[in-house]
Amino acid sequence: MIAAELIVDLLPPLKPTDTCAKAIRWMNEFKLSHLPVVDGHQLVGIISEEELYDLNDEEETLRNADCNFIDVFATADQHIFEVMSLMSENNLSVIPILDSDENYLGASTLPHIMALTTNTTSVKEPGGVIVLEVNQNDYSLAQIAQIVESNNARILSSFITSSPDSMKMEITIKVNKQDLTRILATFDRYEYVVVESYQESDGVDDIKNRYDHLMKFLDL
Repeated sequence: MIAAELIVDLLPPLKPTDTCAKAIRWMNEFKLSHLPVVDGHQLVGIISEEELYDLNDEEETLRNADCNFIDVFATADQHIFEVMSLMSENNLSVIPILDSDENYLGASTLPHIMALTTNTTSVKEPGGVIVLEVNQNDYSLAQIAQIVESNNARILSSFITSSPDSMKMEITIKVNKQDLTRILATFDRYEYVVVESYQESDGVDDIKNRYDHLMKFLDL
């Protein structure tokens, strides 16, 4: 999935001639802490709720209010993970999307992207969740998949979280079995560190939380 497919149709951009009060009102209505500001087809930047509240005159226009705009955007052909990484690095709730000529196409929001990600990564499928910790040099998805498949199960989805200052990484896998006893025993036999495991009843909520974690630590 690429950025052009993430655009939220019902999210209009602000204009430089809009007032700070209007920007705050729209953020409250859309339940966002950022909005794009567009002049014609050109992106001016992203205005944050924090910046607006720091200004003295809410009736001043964005153009005249001496705003500090955030200069971040995604291009239409960027992969969804790249878009997520941009939003994570800059703590954004909104990301503008531009074409190859840097014309504004639209914007996407963090809730919209997370909903799409959840719906396309088998989060809603029945099964169990296993979180493994491995050294970065020892990581092998092929071996992890082989262990799962040796127990007559298969991996529905997986993702990795890591921190730049650590040689460890966490691999979260969703498998199509609710009873994880044999799979966990096999991971133990292969000396894998199982950080956490969840059956279907409590795994779904946690894996959604882990996608939030992914937003913070996604390393492309």
